[in-house]
Amino acid sequence: MSKHRTTESHSRRRSLSDPLAAFMQPPANETAAERESRMRKEAEAKQASDKIDEMIRQERSHRKKSRAEVNVLLLGQSESGKSTTLKQFQLLHSPAAFHAERIAWRAVIYLNLVRSVRRVLDALSPESDEEGDDLEDVDSIEHTIPSDGRSPSALAGTKVPNYESYRRHLEPLVELEERLIRLLSSPNSEDEATRLPYDVRQAPITAEGSQVPLKTNGKPAPTIDIPQVHPSHSSPVSPVSNVSPSREVSVHTSINWKKAFSLGGKAKSPKSAHTGEIEGWWEDPDDPVHTLHACAPVMQDLWRDSAVQQRLREKRIRLEESSGFYLDEIPRITATKYIPTDADVLKARLKTMGVVEHTFLIQSGSNRGVEWKIFDVGGARNQRQAWAPYFEDVNAIIFLAPISAFDQVLTEDTRINRLEDSLLLWQSVASNKLLARVSIVLFLNKCDLLQVKLDAGVRLNQHMTSYGDRPNDYDSVSKYFRNKFGAIHHAATPNKERELYIHFTAVTDTRRTATIIQSVRDIIIKGNLRNLKLV
Repeated sequence: MSKHRTTESHSRRRSLSDPLAAFMQPPANETAAERESRMRKEAEAKQASDKIDEMIRQERSHRKKSRAEVNVLLLGQSESGKSTTLKQFQLLHSPAAFHAERIAWRAVIYLNLVRSVRRVLDALSPESDEEGDDLEDVDSIEHTIPSDGRSPSALAGTKVPNYESYRRHLEPLVELEERLIRLLSSPNSEDEATRLPYDVRQAPITAEGSQVPLKTNGKPAPTIDIPQVHPSHSSPVSPVSNVSPSREVSVHTSINWKKAFSLGGKAKSPKSAHTGEIEGWWEDPDDPVHTLHACAPVMQDLWRDSAVQQRLREKRIRLEESSGFYLDEIPRITATKYIPTDADVLKARLKTMGVVEHTFLIQSGSNRGVEWKIFDVGGARNQRQAWAPYFEDVNAIIFLAPISAFDQVLTEDTRINRLEDSLLLWQSVASNKLLARVSIVLFLNKCDLLQVKLDAGVRLNQHMTSYGDRPNDYDSVSKYFRNKFGAIHHAATPNKERELYIHFTAVTDTRRTATIIQSVRDIIIKGNLRNLKLV
């Protein structure tokens, strides 16, 4: 038998041994009519099968397009902790991306430290004592309301003998501050991240106090919002500074400052095998770290000076209550090879204009496949009109109320107590009919600062008379705030069946906040979104 016949015979035996193949074989004595009938039935069966396949394909496509999505708004006044909460979501759900951006935050942390030092010098200057304190020209987040009704300037001022020495030795920080502000507001990926793109003193100042953007490489540079400084309150550090240390710097979300400070340029050495971070910035003589490192001993002496601390207490200035506080960590932050930690990034303060969005996908568990979008919208009074467009598609709101701010005033309106503003804002959100079916989670935030403030003897009833003669301890005060916010929601909500979830938080505490976020995530999914059949 030939090889061809052997192969053909083997193939035929194998096909006939396959039950399905045998079943599909036409009968040996099939007539023409039977063959036509069989072919017609096979065509009908294939048509039905193709129809089912198409239905399955369309169903999969529909599921993909309408993938479960959760939109969460972070609401609250400026400096309530929204940005930090957003960072905590990123750290919990996108840790690799969060860690990759840590090095870029170095510039913001440097700026926060420099501006804190300049705020201290500003408070110590003889000019500020002579002119008196004007709360419209200070960062009200750090300035508290006197319980005795007297202006801080009415108090006898402790003199700081070493003030002139501090001012003179720390003068290089003025130029460094301007460089950092300009670099954050006008990053240029073609330039070294640590080099000043152009001389800031060449940029004219508008009537509103903002610098007119000059052109770099033929393109207009993005602007930065620097409110006008009143002439009588010029910096005591140096007359050349155009930026008051008491005014907050803000950049727009469209400005990609992180890319410029990621140290990914060709001049930088590759990533370290040990830390995974870019190395080599300390070898660049123009890097800001060298100015900071040189000024570090004097900065530390300034902050540790007992006369300085006493004067700040007299003026009721508590820098440690604001984001971007690093004065207790000067040696570490100013080290030549400093790399920001997760905690450093969480504390960093850079006010952004616009909406910051973070998207992540739940990868495991019963909520697998649900896409989350967290929106951080501006909390300043002039930004709150931007909230309404997000109400239509929002599934949940996390509202942050800093309950430690009962003795502070708004930066944008120093006549308004911060906690009173937060209560009014909470009432407007709770009563909004567009949000009647939206799950609301309340973060009573900055509990750690509240504890410190109460332990220091600051009495709540001197700022909120409704508190009466209740004990001034943390448990009593926190319970009072919980009941007050809860009562407002109960009275104002258009949906009496909506359950309010309240958490006491300190959103800079990663471990504690991670646990709360996981709990909140489950609440939002299993509660409010059950009606949308997402679970």
